[in-house]
Amino acid sequence: MNLARLRRLDTLFLRLFLLMWVTLVISNVVAFSAASPFGTSWVGRLSTEGVAALPPLPSLPPEGLMDLRRAPPGQPGRAPGPAPRPDGADRPEHVHRDGDGWPVMPARSLWLDYALRALLIGVGAAIGARWLSAPMRRLAQASGTLSQGLAEGRDPPALDERLGTVEVRDSAQAFNTMARALKHQFEQHGLHMAAVSHDLRTPLTRLRLRLEQLPPETAHAAAQDIRAMDELIDASLAVVREQATAVPPALMDLGAMLQSLADDRAELGQPVSLAEPAEDAAPLRVRARPASLRRIVDNLVDNALRYGHCARLSAQAGEGGVVVTVEDEGPGIAPAQLQRVMQPWVRLQAEGPAGGPDGRPSGSGLGLAIALDLAQREGGRLGLDNRTEGGLRATLWLPLA
Repeated sequence: MNLARLRRLDTLFLRLFLLMWVTLVISNVVAFSAASPFGTSWVGRLSTEGVAALPPLPSLPPEGLMDLRRAPPGQPGRAPGPAPRPDGADRPEHVHRDGDGWPVMPARSLWLDYALRALLIGVGAAIGARWLSAPMRRLAQASGTLSQGLAEGRDPPALDERLGTVEVRDSAQAFNTMARALKHQFEQHGLHMAAVSHDLRTPLTRLRLRLEQLPPETAHAAAQDIRAMDELIDASLAVVREQATAVPPALMDLGAMLQSLADDRAELGQPVSLAEPAEDAAPLRVRARPASLRRIVDNLVDNALRYGHCARLSAQAGEGGVVVTVEDEGPGIAPAQLQRVMQPWVRLQAEGPAGGPDGRPSGSGLGLAIALDLAQREGGRLGLDNRTEGGLRATLWLPLA
């Protein structure tokens, strides 16, 4: 029988069957030796009788009891065999007997026998559970690191497809195939985003050239829009570059980053403000990828400006990390829609400057979804809730460095 055929026979059923059989035999030997009236007398006979001296399987009565219970030929209910000697020389000492003089196992020894068997089978089951679940633990560990590895641009973990039973090897092969497909999809997704962002440079360059033909006031406003688009393209390319090249998180001063963002928005005439930190407050330092973190807060600010007319930023330490909040003065969101609005392509009805002629918002429904995805990749959490005084509050939690 070649090795390949043996590997096909190596199944979870066969392993469990062999394990429980070995456990049962060991429990029988130990329990019989410790609990039966004959003790370990069979050990001394191994050298002379060989395998015949071993205790019987659990489904059969002990060999010594079978010998002692042999009755004269023809007596019903007794195994055939020679009658015991009248002087009792063939009867071991300290053997309990029933009313007919036949040996029986005492109640104490019987319960000890059951306890020892249960203990040994339990130990065998514990060892077997750990042995048989080892491949599942490896699969769970690989699955747990898969998403983080893909987010950081690292190669997905690969399971050894040559180890374990048929079921384990099939699962490892399926996992490796899935991980490679996900890696390819992530790379293609990033490539498409980079290509779109790069291709937008050409029409923006043409727009800059045509600004010279516009009146100065109109040209200035258009130049600001083009500048904002350039910054958005640069931010998108930076995020894709961080993910594609597996840039490790860097130590950042969160307060300085938020102040820079608020200043840039104020230069564009947007109503964005940052709450002043307390005088004795320590700098808030987090470990994150700069472009990704900037994109998260930018998207939250854009959402607040589009639907809430203003954006008020604040940051403080709390809950074992740093909490960044972005508040607005808009109508808020219905509680039933708070989770749904963070899904891709979801746009709620809007009124006022944010909505179009049909009452639909002008956005694409991707801002919050992108912010949520990037926050999770940075090990943070993002949530939305309505303020009691009106408006929406976006809360970003990040772990401290």
